[in-house]
Amino acid sequence: MGKYFGTDGFRGEANVNLTVEHAYKVGRFLGWYYGQAHKAQIVIGKDTRRSSYMFEYSLVAGLTASGADVYLLHVTTTPSVSYVVRTEGFDCGIMISASHNPFYDNGIKVINGNGQKLEASVEAKIEEYIDGKIPELPFAKREDIGRTVDFSAGRNRYIGYLISIPTRAFKNKRVGLDCSNGSASAIAKSVFDALGAKTYVINNEPDGTNINMNCGSTHIEVLKQFVKDNQLDVGFAYDGDADRCIAVDDKGEEINGDLILYVCGKYMKEQGKLNNNTIVTTIMSNLGLYKACDREGISYEKTAVGDKYVCENMMQNGHSIGGEQSGHIIFSKHATTGDGILTSLKIMEVIIEKKLPLSTLASEVKIYPQVLKNVRVYDKKEARENPEVVKVIKKVEEALGEDGRILVRESGTEPVVRVMVEASTDEICNQYVDEVIAVMRAQNLVQ
Repeated sequence: MGKYFGTDGFRGEANVNLTVEHAYKVGRFLGWYYGQAHKAQIVIGKDTRRSSYMFEYSLVAGLTASGADVYLLHVTTTPSVSYVVRTEGFDCGIMISASHNPFYDNGIKVINGNGQKLEASVEAKIEEYIDGKIPELPFAKREDIGRTVDFSAGRNRYIGYLISIPTRAFKNKRVGLDCSNGSASAIAKSVFDALGAKTYVINNEPDGTNINMNCGSTHIEVLKQFVKDNQLDVGFAYDGDADRCIAVDDKGEEINGDLILYVCGKYMKEQGKLNNNTIVTTIMSNLGLYKACDREGISYEKTAVGDKYVCENMMQNGHSIGGEQSGHIIFSKHATTGDGILTSLKIMEVIIEKKLPLSTLASEVKIYPQVLKNVRVYDKKEARENPEVVKVIKKVEEALGEDGRILVRESGTEPVVRVMVEASTDEICNQYVDEVIAVMRAQNLVQ
C-alpha cells in the first residue's frame, strides 16, 4: 500500500486529499513515462460524479503537456477502459471513479497495457514525483505537444463486444437493472435491450451528485423490492463504475458474489470450461461457499481481500473465474478485471441454459451467518500478535471446529483490526467476536 495509491488506485475526497494538482501530476508523469520511446497514447474514462470532469481536464492537461495523445471515452465503465486498452493497443488507461463511494469522493485508477491494474512499482514512482522526489519532468514543445481525441467509438465497440458474448437471446426474460446513477447508465440497458430482454431500469438518471445514493449494489434492498413489485425473473445492481454486480433472484433475494461464483463456477465445470477445476476467492468468502464447492468437487484458492489479488492469482495460474463477496467477479476468458455487466450476462447464460430460476440455482449453497466488527487499536500488529489474543483465537477455532471459522486481520488503511466469525447462528458469531474483543480490551490494546 503506497502513500496515495491503495488497492484500487488513488482515492480521496475531491479537492481535499485528492486534488486537481494531484491529477495534473499523475498525468505529467504517465505522459512522460510512457512517452520515452514513442508518442504515448492513453485512454481516459470517467463515471458520473460532479468532480470527474475536473479531474479529466487536469489529467488531460498533464498528459498532453508531457507529449501524450489522449483519447476520451467520456462516461463509461471501468471494465470498458480495461477492454479498450488491451484491444486497441494503448499504452495505458485511466478511469476516474471512486467506485461505490459517495459522490464527493473520487479516484484515479491507472490500467496498464494488458488491461490490468498498474504495477505497484510504477505507482511508487508516481508518488515520488507527486512528492517532489523526482526532478521536474521536461515539457513537450511544438509538434510534440499532445492532443485530445473524442473516442466514444471505443465505448461503442465495448458494448458490441458484450452483446457478442451470450450464445442465446434473452427473449421473454423480465430483467431489472439498477444502474446506481453511475457508469452503467450509459451502457447496461442498451446491452440487455439488444439481447431481447424485457428490461426494467431504475436509477439511471445521474445528475453528478446522486451516484450510489440509496441505490446500486451497496443498497440492494431497492432492487429487491423492485423485482418483487414487478414480478421480474431476475435483477442486477451495479456500483458507480460498474465493475461489480450483485444479483437479485426471482423471489427477491440477494445473490452476492459468493453465490455468483458458485452458480457460474458449477455451470462452467459442467461445460468443461472451469480451468484447473478451481475458483479463486478471497479470505472473506463465506464458509458455505467452500462447503458447497467441496460437495461438488470444485477446488478453490483464497487470496487477500481485493480483486487486484484475485486477478493476480488467476493470471499466474490460468484460472477462469474468481471474485469477491462484494460482486467483483472476473471471467478471465473475457476480461482482465471485474465487470458487472459481463457478470450479469454470464448469470443469464446459466439461467437460460439450465432452464432454472436463479433462486433454485443458488439454493444449493447454505450461507453461514457472519458477524464482522472493527476494533480501533493503538497498534495493529501488537493487537494481532498479543499472546492472550492469539490464545483466545485458537480457543474459538477449536470450539467452532468444521462448523464455523474465525478470521482476525489488520485493516490496510486504518488503525483497525477486523474480527470476523462465521457459525451456524448469529448468536454464536456475536458471542465469539465479543469474546476476542473483550480480551483485546483487557490487554489495553483498544483505543
